[in-house]
Amino acid sequence: MENFYHRPVLLEETIAGLDLKEGGVYFDGTLGGGGHSSEILRRTKTARLIATDKDPEAIEAAGRRLAPYEGRFELYRDDFKNYEEVLGKAGADKLDGFLLDLGISSRQVDERSRGFSYLAEEAPLDMRMDPQAALSARDVVNGYPEEELVKLLKEYGEERYAVYIARKIAAQRAEKPIESCGELRRIAESSYPAKFRTPACARQTFQAIRIEVNGELKGLGECVKGLLGRLKKGGRGCVITFHSLEDRIVKQAFRELSSGCDCPKYFPVCVCGKRKTIEEITKKPSVATEEERRENPRSKSAKLRIARKCE
Repeated sequence: MENFYHRPVLLEETIAGLDLKEGGVYFDGTLGGGGHSSEILRRTKTARLIATDKDPEAIEAAGRRLAPYEGRFELYRDDFKNYEEVLGKAGADKLDGFLLDLGISSRQVDERSRGFSYLAEEAPLDMRMDPQAALSARDVVNGYPEEELVKLLKEYGEERYAVYIARKIAAQRAEKPIESCGELRRIAESSYPAKFRTPACARQTFQAIRIEVNGELKGLGECVKGLLGRLKKGGRGCVITFHSLEDRIVKQAFRELSSGCDCPKYFPVCVCGKRKTIEEITKKPSVATEEERRENPRSKSAKLRIARKCE
């Protein structure tokens, strides 16, 4: 597990966005292999890091990577959406900055036995970021009613052939349970018109099921707003997204907190009392350079949004 993860996406842009300060307290909610976290600690002498990840392998790998900075970091095996409880355990009230690098890690995709990849032919349908979580991809594919699968594929996968894919899933599982990634990939692929069929036809199906299994979008907007509320004045929040569903939620959360008075323009004075609490540093999200895209294909869809706490 030494090479648990390749270099983190949008590293320099994220570190610059955090505007690191000595003695600051920083929260990395999606630790992974510790790429971003290690840079936070390396580029400061007295900053403190609190980090979470649901994957025990990530916690183990990051712990080794961060070992030179012993005493300045605390790692928790938990979902970043439980930040209130985690920060309470860590005795941290306010933050100088936080980072969320959303989506699936390259290591999880590459580890075929985890069942995240539609190219993992014989891998079991799993897709759990937390291996001990109750719900797996197999449970979703074989247990959800057909109409619920349609809704799931449309909402989380933005899949245009959702009805046909769900229908074929229901027909096949009626004969025997669907067990492997290869089986699900072939169902999705065969649901497309012949001229459009490629293994990549299953990408959106796998994305939708993975999001459902891990609850990736549930409570995301409220979590982002809550973390922004935890920032000290001048503190920074950085969020990296990898698909339009995540980015839309983060964008909405940022816009909601960066807008002030909602009163109609013809009101002579404000009566709503709403004040903006953050400033959007990135009016348009930052994206990877051409060089990073060549070196790291995962960065192609990455978008970084940064906000600063006003008060």
